[in-house]
Amino acid sequence: TIQFDVPIESRVRLEVYDILGRRVATLLNRRFQAGQHETTWDPGGLSSGVYIYQMVAGDQRMTRKMTLIK
Repeated sequence: TIQFDVPIESRVRLEVYDILGRRVATLLNRRFQAGQHETTWDPGGLSSGVYIYQMVAGDQRMTRKMTLIK
């Protein structure tokens, strides 16, 4: 589960990348009202390892690292 805050109503894009920078999933790409939100990532057939997720909301960008353990 990935939790995030949206300061003002805006389009939010949330994407997951592998450690080599290849996009493996787009979790969100739609408008959200201001406030706290969350989404769940189902990694499907991906292997355990380190992944990067990036959220873009308006002119703000946030990048975080996560570890997938199966």
